[in-house]
Amino acid sequence: MKGFFPRALGVVLLLSLAAAFLSGCGPASQSPANANAAAAPELKWEELIPKGWDPTKRYRNISLEALRDNDPRAIQMLDEMRAVWDNAPINVALDGSAAKLSGFVVPLDNTQGGIREFLLVPYFGACIHTPPPPANQIVHVVAGETFKGLHAMDTVKVSGVLKAARYASTDMGVSGYEITGASVERFVAAGD
Repeated sequence: MKGFFPRALGVVLLLSLAAAFLSGCGPASQSPANANAAAAPELKWEELIPKGWDPTKRYRNISLEALRDNDPRAIQMLDEMRAVWDNAPINVALDGSAAKLSGFVVPLDNTQGGIREFLLVPYFGACIHTPPPPANQIVHVVAGETFKGLHAMDTVKVSGVLKAARYASTDMGVSGYEITGASVERFVAAGD
């Protein structure tokens, strides 16, 4: 991701995305497709963020429009923000709990048989077309079985035990949570 976005634009984009996370995002809730999914409560993405965590606080009084891409302050701010996001705290109250979460797929493996391991993210394009969200907004998923016909940015609902665990993908970002042995189903919007 380094070098893909102009640095000042990257700072503005990261702050904009942070604001979106703090206000909530992701596909809406749906009724469960099976009894196992029904047992797990549907989480909203903002519930994964500890109350009071605000990564944008220190940048509120800075005039970002005045920064140029090659400005050392812009470079430093982008590096600092990336470090803060990669080390974002998790909501410890959710560690070890049954959960259901809807989001978008960022494949980590992709074989002819399908996808079994992926990152679940709250918005379209995360980690692929835009910088990765904070670690507390990325869930590393290892499905119980390979899911056929699944592609990057498809929407799914994942159910299983949510655990606090860091997973760092070289290209895609750092996750703060994981669900292993997950049940994965396609997300279907109401009325579809």
